[in-house]
Amino acid sequence: MRIAVFSTQPYDKEFFERFNKDGEIKLKYYDVSLNADTVDLAHGFDGVCVFVNDKLDDTTISGLSGNGVKLIALRCAGFNNVDLKAAAKYGVKVFRVPAYSPESIAEHALALILTLDRKTHKAYNRIREGNFSLVKLRGFELHGKTVGIIGTGRIGSAFARIMLGMGCRILAYDMYQSEELKKAGVNYVDLDGLFGGSDIISLHCPLTSETKHIVRKENLEKMKEGVMLINTSRGGLIKTMDAIEALKSGKIGYLGIDVYEQEKSLFYKDLSESIIPDDTIMRLIAFPNVLITAHQGFFTQEALTQITLTTLKNISDFGLGVKNGNEVILP
Repeated sequence: MRIAVFSTQPYDKEFFERFNKDGEIKLKYYDVSLNADTVDLAHGFDGVCVFVNDKLDDTTISGLSGNGVKLIALRCAGFNNVDLKAAAKYGVKVFRVPAYSPESIAEHALALILTLDRKTHKAYNRIREGNFSLVKLRGFELHGKTVGIIGTGRIGSAFARIMLGMGCRILAYDMYQSEELKKAGVNYVDLDGLFGGSDIISLHCPLTSETKHIVRKENLEKMKEGVMLINTSRGGLIKTMDAIEALKSGKIGYLGIDVYEQEKSLFYKDLSESIIPDDTIMRLIAFPNVLITAHQGFFTQEALTQITLTTLKNISDFGLGVKNGNEVILP
């Protein structure tokens, strides 16, 4: 099979070349993202391999179909950037990587929490400048704090186990409650109970029409003063301007995000010598209690290996006509 790989980073090529040694799948790498303007690059390919910021709307998928593409292989779990109705309409199959080392993202959420809390990033910079003062570096103990987890799938469950190990009390919200987590000591509550009862809130749910802007003004008002908010899932879960207002008022005491609503034009690019036109993210960066990473929660050796192997298997199974549970089908 011939596959066009879009939004290619050096590590994507490294891992695909490592695990596709036999060359049965012919891969052509493009560093540009896939959208309506670049869709013709996929002409003559059997499928495309895409990532979180590629835009697969009706126009793009129509173009893919016209170019002979029959497969969209996502090298990620989320598929909110794919118009599934359009894919079904044009007969294009969609596959994803539903699980790839959930611990990678769960552990990154913990890293954001500990960094914001104990201010290790600030301490590191101070020491390098010869400043050994502890003033304004005071943190708090996680032990005994109440952590609210929205979404207890594989990643949320891994995060819950980590925080239980830290001695935290866990509140959780999910349409499908885990009996295993309940036995471990996780308390499922409604959203209002989670918002009002949590010292730290971590988002681990997919972005859907129901969860879009689940963190917005009316829900922020229900939260504790000085709450810590962590998002390693999808940027659209937080209404950014409402979060900025909550930071200004002190309602949000700490904000750690690995994702951002408008990340498509920013993340995975070196803009260090550029003027960044996004005033919103520049405003976020200016807050001393905000920590932003560029969608790197997945970025571990183990996760990249699993993503690559699963993506290659999805492509191979499609080519062989083998049924595969990773296919994304309209409900």
